[in-house]
Amino acid sequence: MINRAEDILKHTFGYAAFRGSQREIINTVLSGHDALVLMPTGGGKSLCYQIPGLVRPGMAIVVSPLIALMQDQVSALQQLGIRAAYLNSMLSREEAGLTLRAIHDQELDVLYIAPERLLQDATLDRLVNIPISLIAIDEAHCVSQWGHDFRADYLGLNVLRHAFPGVPRVALTATADQRSRDEIVARLDLYQPEVFVSSFDRPNIRYVVKGKGDAKAQLLAFLQDFKSQAGIVYCMSRNRVDGIAAWLAGRGFKALPYHAGLSAEERQAHQQRFLREEGVIMVATIAFGMGIDKPDVRFVAHLDLPKSLEAYYQETGRAGRDGQPSVAWMVYGLQDVVRIGKMVQDSSANEQFKRIERAKIDSLLAWCESTTCRRRALLRYFGEESDTACGNCDVCMNPPKTWDATEAAQKLLSNIYRTGQRFGAGHVIDVLRGKKTDKVAQFGHHSLSTFGIGVDLGDQQWRSIIRQLLVQGYLSVNEQAYGAIQLTEKARALLRGEVALFLRQDAMNVKPNRPRRASTQVAVADNDLWEALKACRKELADALGVPPFHVFHDATLMEMMEYRPADDQELLSINGVGQVKLEKFGRDFLEVIAEFT
Repeated sequence: MINRAEDILKHTFGYAAFRGSQREIINTVLSGHDALVLMPTGGGKSLCYQIPGLVRPGMAIVVSPLIALMQDQVSALQQLGIRAAYLNSMLSREEAGLTLRAIHDQELDVLYIAPERLLQDATLDRLVNIPISLIAIDEAHCVSQWGHDFRADYLGLNVLRHAFPGVPRVALTATADQRSRDEIVARLDLYQPEVFVSSFDRPNIRYVVKGKGDAKAQLLAFLQDFKSQAGIVYCMSRNRVDGIAAWLAGRGFKALPYHAGLSAEERQAHQQRFLREEGVIMVATIAFGMGIDKPDVRFVAHLDLPKSLEAYYQETGRAGRDGQPSVAWMVYGLQDVVRIGKMVQDSSANEQFKRIERAKIDSLLAWCESTTCRRRALLRYFGEESDTACGNCDVCMNPPKTWDATEAAQKLLSNIYRTGQRFGAGHVIDVLRGKKTDKVAQFGHHSLSTFGIGVDLGDQQWRSIIRQLLVQGYLSVNEQAYGAIQLTEKARALLRGEVALFLRQDAMNVKPNRPRRASTQVAVADNDLWEALKACRKELADALGVPPFHVFHDATLMEMMEYRPADDQELLSINGVGQVKLEKFGRDFLEVIAEFT
């Protein structure tokens, strides 16, 4: 059967060979065994169930949590001539009826379905009476309560083992630590699954983390290198999303907001523009992203700290799915540290869960403050060791300077102690810098011995020190006392001068280093052909009502430009060109290439 799988890979999907562990995964599923697959975003997870689903007799069921994911993948499969459909709440009664009829008549190769729809008795009764080739459970981390995107709808999927005896099930995700992996296997009741863990490394992504100053100015400086390129900017709140999107639009960027507060119609319209137009920046909460299979996202920017390294990895993984150079850029500051800790403290979860969440936050903060290669530290978090520094993160490219902050930290700790450990960062810094504010006067803090002893450092520098002392455990935030900053037991030795303290020196108000241009920025001599190929692709995509990358990815167009195929056979040798797409689009692209050859 593996020979048939290789034939489908070449002639249907247009690729010459499997990547990484795809062959072993597909062979396992073809043999009828369950599997758990951890593979980074853009690593080719979908082929691991699509191809065996086409080889084995019957219809493949793909459980997916998001409507956007279903629509996008079904559209892409249909362009390849594969009989694919989906069942979700967006279908009208008539459309759902047509899909149900196609299922009954065994006219589908692949069915995408939401977990809550699949688990309805009527749906299960219908599906158990037709041949099923396999069941794929995508975004399987949703089943884990220790993961970063738990979905209660996933908890009932363990019934699939007994509802479809003998049908192999494959669970797939891009992120899951060992605890989450074990829970996925247990909750889905996978039977002796083969576990495949691919490298978590995305070498084409550059990781950049900056101390937050003027976040808007920092973002604007960063975006100067991404004019007319697609990207995502993540913000914590809906109001912030709306504000940043409007602000960017006012500065000439094609920026759109996306969050749960928008109507379903607005979200759908903005998502379609992001998928189909070039150079759109989506400013979004974490409500946007999962299942968005847009290959040419050149950057993911975070203006607020995410919840964990798992969430960060998942969100940044939406950049550079085509393998081209991309950037994961983030700014974070003291308020992010306080806010995210408060979110955990105020949640209704039990204490065990809160402890887990606090540990995840601590790991993320430690990573942000890292003075060694970010990629090595990120991989180590997921249990993968790397022998060398990556050379493609901000720490490797511009090693951070450190400074002896012992005396400054002692001034800060002493001031927090003398002001009664009752105040937030703003007031503490005002006292240190000798500012005669109404609040300082109200509490008589202008008469303290620490008043004005920190005038040699600016507000941002003091905020950086407080942030780093929080991360290193010298300070804590008392949420019950309105976010008051307090000393921990660890601070005692630092106050007494028994330890020396070296901190990162944040670069203040410095424009981020320009990342190298993505390789889609082609040489000037080829620019006319490049634009002509993209124009041809867009015309065909618009006629079909699909995103341009459903016709061909940028990487495929770049190969066409490099090799200048002159006939059908030469065009078939280009990665991403299979038999169906050759017949549908080949002549159009060959004519364009001929004009420039």
